[in-house]
Amino acid sequence: MATQDAQDRTLPATPRRLDKARQEGHVVRSRDLGHFAAVAVGGAALVILAPRASSALTQMLRRALDFNAHVLAEPGFMGERLAELALSSIGIAIPFGLLMAIVAMAGGIFAGGWVWTMKPLGPKFDKFNPLTGLTRMVSKQQLVDTLKACLLALLLGGTGALFLKAHALDFAGTLGLALPAALAHVGRTVQAGLSLLLLLLAAFALVDVPLQRHLHRTRLKMSRQELKQEFKENEGNVEVKGKVKARMREMANRRMLAAVPKADLVVMNPTHYAVALKYDEASMGAPRVVAKGADLMAMRIRDAANGAQVPVLQAPVLARALYAHAEIDREVPAALFAAVAQVLAYVYQLRAAMRGMAAPPQELPTLAVPPELDPLHDAPSMEADA
Repeated sequence: MATQDAQDRTLPATPRRLDKARQEGHVVRSRDLGHFAAVAVGGAALVILAPRASSALTQMLRRALDFNAHVLAEPGFMGERLAELALSSIGIAIPFGLLMAIVAMAGGIFAGGWVWTMKPLGPKFDKFNPLTGLTRMVSKQQLVDTLKACLLALLLGGTGALFLKAHALDFAGTLGLALPAALAHVGRTVQAGLSLLLLLLAAFALVDVPLQRHLHRTRLKMSRQELKQEFKENEGNVEVKGKVKARMREMANRRMLAAVPKADLVVMNPTHYAVALKYDEASMGAPRVVAKGADLMAMRIRDAANGAQVPVLQAPVLARALYAHAEIDREVPAALFAAVAQVLAYVYQLRAAMRGMAAPPQELPTLAVPPELDPLHDAPSMEADA
């Protein structure tokens, strides 16, 4: 099953998967880069600080050997001297230790970036499963690390052995030198050998960093099923989102239909579009669209208007223009003010005539709808069908 799952994972990891792995502490780490940085900085620190460290150690040794019969007679002398020497040793070791810790952190950050998470410290009970352990032992990552470590040990050991063989006489010759000269000679020889080891570690680090990045991307590869699942998690379930949108449309339609009885008139073409308009001179600067719809929704708006005795006017060009360019609960576009004013005036005159307060209006005049606002002004055949 594990082999089949690995074979299915052929797609590169998505940014979301990479971020999730990073949050869990799974980032690129190169041991060879850490080894190189530690040896390089540690060796450089020893070379630079060697004179001061030598002086400090000399003073400690002199202090340790400075005693006489009087001080030896005191019971607490030995404990005090040991505590003093211990504090002096700690004062030398702590700065060096802090430096190496900073170097180790810098090497990790350089390879995989900064990550702060406590998840890797959490208990992982699958580690106690022997089968899981065997799987890790024969994994591609473990095989590469083992071969690389064996090769590095072989090269470092071989280089060190050849260097010592070539400088064996130099080390033997230091026995005849004075102590300061012998220490200086040994230091130069060790520094040369350390430089060779650093070259080998640098070569391994240059290979290991891109190799670890490649292995990291390989481990995080995804199958098509995982990619689909992540898409669903990001975008949400398509069926659920469809139901939510349908529910929201239904609620919006209900609100529109509830506003139709309060409208002043409904403009529509015979079947396809309907737009309900309302105008209150005291609170509105221009007529406002309170509902609009096409096809079935247009019929529902018409029926609601007829049930509430709201005038319904057949004005196909104006209905299409309002449907295409006006938004619900917004004022009609300024370019349609004149046409809307014409139909409102017609409706007001019709209502006044029904109350016996004015003469019946004549036919609705030709509306001043700019041709460019009519979606069908370039398709006369379609307009005729509508």
